[in-house]
Amino acid sequence: MYDYIKGIFAYKTSTSKGNFVTVQTGGGVGYLFEVMERDFTKLPELNAELKMYSVLIHREDKMSLCGFLKREDRDIFNILTSVSGVGSKMALVLLNSFEVTDLVGFVLDGNYKELTRAKGVGPKLAQKIILELKDKLTSYQGVMPVVNSSASIHLASSQNVEDAQMVLYSLGYSNDEVSSAISKALSKLPENSSAEEILKEALKILSV
Repeated sequence: MYDYIKGIFAYKTSTSKGNFVTVQTGGGVGYLFEVMERDFTKLPELNAELKMYSVLIHREDKMSLCGFLKREDRDIFNILTSVSGVGSKMALVLLNSFEVTDLVGFVLDGNYKELTRAKGVGPKLAQKIILELKDKLTSYQGVMPVVNSSASIHLASSQNVEDAQMVLYSLGYSNDEVSSAISKALSKLPENSSAEEILKEALKILSV
């Protein structure tokens, strides 16, 4: 429903139920977002302009908003909450515990033990997350653009490039955004770069 909301950072509060931020828009409406602790610590000064990428959580008893400073965090949050047994609270815990590129790397490598470092994530849930998330991140069925760059031949295997592309598509980036970011990433990376390294560099480029 909402892609992002931009306004004035009105105030923040931290309680036993979570970390919350209020953004006031031009219409005088204040939107309350639940945010992960990592974003909570990176907020600007009060009354500064603030853009929050948003997710509307609709439950039977209430509606609420989750907010993120980075688009990729919001998009991986949506994918995480599509995994059975992972609600918004657990998804926030996972994103607060790991950077998106690290989280995706664990999934692509099948490294469920690393996920158990997040509070409340046991081995069974970690394995379930790996199984379902890997399928969601690597099952993109659209047309994959070819990265016409000599760097793609010399710096990384075509499989690693394809894996990085598929994850970016799963995060909602367009063909043009993916193609441009991958090409730029490859031009900056050393030889034999992994899919995770390509992804990390591409996300860095896309976040600018």
